[in-house]
Amino acid sequence: MTLQRSFLDEVCGSSAETQRRELTHESRGYLLQAIPMRERPAYRVSYQARDCSVLELMAALVGGKDQLEVASAVFSRFGSLQALSRASIHELTSVYGIGLARAACIKAALEMGQRSMATWDDDAPAIQSPDDAANLLIPLMQDLEQEHLFVLNLDTRNRVIGEPIEIYHGSLNTSLVRVAELFRPAIQANAASILVAHNHPSNDPTPSPEDVTITRAIVQAGKLLDIICLDHIIIGRGRFVSLKSRDLGFN
Repeated sequence: MTLQRSFLDEVCGSSAETQRRELTHESRGYLLQAIPMRERPAYRVSYQARDCSVLELMAALVGGKDQLEVASAVFSRFGSLQALSRASIHELTSVYGIGLARAACIKAALEMGQRSMATWDDDAPAIQSPDDAANLLIPLMQDLEQEHLFVLNLDTRNRVIGEPIEIYHGSLNTSLVRVAELFRPAIQANAASILVAHNHPSNDPTPSPEDVTITRAIVQAGKLLDIICLDHIIIGRGRFVSLKSRDLGFN
């Protein structure tokens, strides 16, 4: 990704240059001190957050006198927010200036950002097409490193009831996924229908034979319970497949 440049970026120089510097205890904070108060990350994020570069956002997040050096080191190591979101605590703490506390802050901020894309307030979204479902779920699911299966409960107007519910994670197969578990939250919420979604960590959303078999079992169980399975969405990075649109498991 190309990072938006600002006055802060000009002072920091390239990430590689910052990584090559010998950063002694005495030299930490030099970059922050060189920046006018109104151009410092905390000020910019407070009043102009939408205009901030990711470097500024990261610096404000980690805080401290060495925040600019640390933020630059983070993006020198991971290169993008997508790669950063997949980093383990061990990988984060291997970066200059990142201890357990800062690593936990970064993981928490990324997780809250992902969840905010899949939650809503009083105006519950309606699922009128596979695109509607994918737009809600891709931000939540596309970076997961294991397969996760989520369910959306829907009312009679296909409006979402509550938040996406995680039913299962691991290797998705019919011997491990209990179809009854998919419908328990729907029964409790008095839902008229459900929409099922799971991700492929390979980022290829092409349905497997096992995906079709699971879908067929869910659809049949829904008919017995009088709870319609509206669709089964498989999510990869930035793309998805609707099994209903392909008539896989719904015939």
